Amino acid sequence: MFIQTETTPNPEVLKFLPGREVLGEGAREFKTAEEGESSPLAKALFQLSDVMRVFFGPDFLTVTKNGDAEWPHLKAPILAAIMDHFTSGRPLLLDATESGHDDDGVYDEENSQIVAEIKELLDTRIRPAVAQDGGDIVFSKFEPATGVVWLHMRGACSGCPSSSATLKAGVENMLKHYVPEVTRVEQTL
Repeated sequence: MFIQTETTPNPEVLKFLPGREVLGEGAREFKTAEEGESSPLAKALFQLSDVMRVFFGPDFLTVTKNGDAEWPHLKAPILAAIMDHFTSGRPLLLDATESGHDDDGVYDEENSQIVAEIKELLDTRIRPAVAQDGGDIVFSKFEPATGVVWLHMRGACSGCPSSSATLKAGVENMLKHYVPEVTRVEQTL
């Protein structure tokens, strides 16, 4: 098994491509070791002292390190944990719950259409581009009175120095162009 690694715009996050399906559909983020208990691979990664966050995408995973740790010292144990997991045959997840996905708030008919347009743009144009950098962006809510869209950044995008620029310059401009009801995009934490 050959696992490729890629840098991300976030210097604290490294993207790992095991050359096979990781999650397949959707994404899953583990912000703490306790959350990681629901995945044998995440649990193994969190046992490495400098791993702070783990994110699974369709065919990749990202690992966020402690700011003081150095990738040359941490990369080999991470690769070993990934290799051990995929060669063991263990399941990726012990539960089927997907964390931090779209909020399906209640919207009237007109606003439901606006939310559907926002989600469609996110799924077809924005999320694939963000995934290339090892991250994910998820709809949180839309405030019809103000036109504000709230989005949640995950994976390499979470805590990335350029995530604010991505939201404002890229995502906000695209949403405002295609969905005139959108006035602003904000990030949920």
